[in-house]
Amino acid sequence: MNFLDKLITASRQQNSLLCVGLDPEPSRFPAQLRGLPAAKAVAHFCQAIIEATTAYVCAYKPNLAFFEVLGPEGMYVFQEVLRAIPEHIPIIVDAKRGDVENTARNYATTVFEIYGCDAVTVNPYLGYDSVAPFLDYHEKGVIFLCRTSNPGARDFQDLLIHGGKEDEKPLYEVVAQRVQSWNKAGNCGLVVGATYPKELRAIRSLCPDMPILIPGVGAQGGGLEASVAAGVDARGERAIIAVSRTVLYAGDGADYAAVAANEARLLRDRINEARINK
Repeated sequence: MNFLDKLITASRQQNSLLCVGLDPEPSRFPAQLRGLPAAKAVAHFCQAIIEATTAYVCAYKPNLAFFEVLGPEGMYVFQEVLRAIPEHIPIIVDAKRGDVENTARNYATTVFEIYGCDAVTVNPYLGYDSVAPFLDYHEKGVIFLCRTSNPGARDFQDLLIHGGKEDEKPLYEVVAQRVQSWNKAGNCGLVVGATYPKELRAIRSLCPDMPILIPGVGAQGGGLEASVAAGVDARGERAIIAVSRTVLYAGDGADYAAVAANEARLLRDRINEARINK
């Protein structure tokens, strides 16, 4: 089963467009975990969050940086966390890879063959040859940064690109159209932040059938309802609403996993209401 089929199957089975990001920060863990070695605490925390929230998600998005910072042991923890995710739930590793072709080939082999992830986030800035090694894995998802949720996104992504006297468009639209042309195997997706719903709507119109990963809801200030309305396809699908801190750190007591589960359920239900009413 390829990434898109797995995503849609999970989304329908779970009745969910919610993706929980796994960005573990030991300094924010409940008191009973802060006394443990960092790697052990991260493993315990993530496994508890996954077990508690599985019923409410369409995907998980572990961020590689939060495991790499633990040193060599962090990569063992990363694999433990991946093993805790049920087989039917897609894993989107947030790595934002982007480099020359021979380096990209090793990155692609690592995330898809060594770690067995279903999809990866990729930076398209170096052009096609830098992303081709990822695209060669036709069954895996390659999700390209397009219109990111951070405040500095406007520094480059809003720059107008001139294609002719009457034709100019922002760089993020050029990226969306170029990724559309690369989508020969149907394994491409886009990252578009919830903090820019107008741009999200424009990109959805340019790429009606592509999955869109939408971070930035909650802690980064993105509006959930507006993002859902702008990001879903004609069937109310193919939007992946990624939420990390709002779920992970909803509670700070011994019941943190149960509180996270409740927050995930509430978010899932709000998302479903928004896509019905869009």
